[in-house]
Amino acid sequence: MNKKVVTGVVGNDIHVVANRLIDISLQARGFEVFNLGVNTYLEEFIDAVVETDADVLLISSLNGEAEGWCRELQFLRAEYELKDVIFMIGGNLSVGEAANIEEIVPKYKSYGFDLVFHQVDLNIGLDTLEEFIGHKS
Repeated sequence: MNKKVVTGVVGNDIHVVANRLIDISLQARGFEVFNLGVNTYLEEFIDAVVETDADVLLISSLNGEAEGWCRELQFLRAEYELKDVIFMIGGNLSVGEAANIEEIVPKYKSYGFDLVFHQVDLNIGLDTLEEFIGHKS
């Protein structure tokens, strides 16, 4: 496959173990991974996508606070003309139990994400990413 992926954990989230598992899983599937680690701001992700000429940006969030950190994605995506980059987010994307998947996925898609996975198994998300890449090619 040989696609480049920038990944990391957004905002003030420090879930190192999950971030490392994503990195290992991407590498095992043949992706070239640029892992920015934890506590990463949205602008840092965008800069890394531009610098590496990445095909995919995969942001993770486990503390549920990604929404506050990702609202500007659509603006940055347009500003940097990143229409060919696949934007993906996964993990626990909501704080509390009130929000449901029917609200969460459309909200994140409105922010500019192509693929949104709230509390979905990592392998299912990566399988879907590979299918999405296949359809775009």
